[in-house]
Amino acid sequence: MNHWLMKSEPDAFSIDDLRRKKREAWDGVRNYQARNFMRDGMRPGDQVFFYHSNCAVPGIVGIAEVATDAYPDPSQFDPKSKYFDPGSSRDNPRWMLVDVKFVKKLKRTISLDELKSDPALDGMALLRKGNRLSVMPVEAAHWRHILTLE
Repeated sequence: MNHWLMKSEPDAFSIDDLRRKKREAWDGVRNYQARNFMRDGMRPGDQVFFYHSNCAVPGIVGIAEVATDAYPDPSQFDPKSKYFDPGSSRDNPRWMLVDVKFVKKLKRTISLDELKSDPALDGMALLRKGNRLSVMPVEAAHWRHILTLE
């Protein structure tokens, strides 16, 4: 099993939205590296930290689970979607997504500042300078340690 971190702005889609819906397609990813993580690395059953970004207190707020293998993101084909990509075709889709399902909301937000100050998390992809990916792997040791912080 692999572990991941997926970022979402809570005003757009929050952990509470996922809890209410129970399962959701993680659409709109338009970064090749993040797409590759979903397409090539994610498998059903993989665990995901749900991370709220671009908010007053960014941080890990919950846990989700990858529910499907990657499949073409339908928003890339919809001219009315903000994620429309005229260079992508149904025969050769450029953008992929996975469905994620709700597992739990954490008792508290584990803030980015707290994560940055924890020496046990040295080397974590999220904490690397300049890393702005919305989907990234989490090493098993980092995953286990973060779970102890709740």
